[in-house]
Formats: sequence, C-alpha cells, structure tokens
Amino acid sequence: MLNRKRNERSPVSQDTSLIAHGTVIRGDLRFSGALHLDGRIEGAVLGEGDDAIFTLSEHGHVQGEIRVPQAVINGHVTGDVHVSVRLELAAHARIDGDLRYHTMEMAAGAQVNGRIARQADDAPRELPSPDSLDEGVMA
Repeated sequence: MLNRKRNERSPVSQDTSLIAHGTVIRGDLRFSGALHLDGRIEGAVLGEGDDAIFTLSEHGHVQGEIRVPQAVINGHVTGDVHVSVRLELAAHARIDGDLRYHTMEMAAGAQVNGRIARQADDAPRELPSPDSLDEGVMA
C-alpha cells in the first residue's frame, strides 16, 4: 500500500523533445514540457505552460525570438530572449539581441551583445500606508 504512491507519475510534464544536430527548422516552434536543441531553428521558440524548459546545446543555434519560462543556453542565439522564471547562461552561450529575465545565472565566458533587463515581479510590493498603521496603534 505504501509503495503505490511512489510509482504514480508526478503531475509535472516529463515530455522531452530533441531536435538533433544537423536538423534545421524554418518557422516558429511552440512546445510544452522540455525541448533540447542541438540543431538550428530559424523562427521563434515559444514555450507554453509554466513548466516549459528550453535547452540550447553548444552546437545549437536559434535565429529568432525565444519566449520561455525556463531556459539553459549554451549555444548561439540571434534574436531577443525573454525568460519569465529562470535563465542559465553556460560558458559557450552567445546572445546577439536583447535579454529580459527574472532570475539569471551566468557562467564565465557567456556573452550577451544587447541590452539586459530584469523583469520585475508581477505584483509590486507595497508597504501599508502610515494611516493604517496609526489606526492599529490607537485601537
């Protein structure tokens, strides 16, 4: 009985797609789950769902915009990159375009040739107004 839960699949998608070295895709690509690119995409790469993760190997190349929640980049991107959750730039990463991210880890040797901007949190942090603090003290 206790072992039954261990064998159940987790609700997070475990689907992984691979685009092999030597493969060229011309056109926009939408994916969910995980996408690993060793080849080349000439078009936009769009990750759908909060758990979508894009991995670009050191042999991979994207010529177009990338919009994903999570990414690990170790290849060449010619275009803008928008990562809403977490971005990892490995040592061979080269981005020729603007970069927007929420959280980023960048290894020595990675290059970004464009503007870099951190995306703010969705909800701005607000302090309580001084009036509401005074009311709490008086009560």
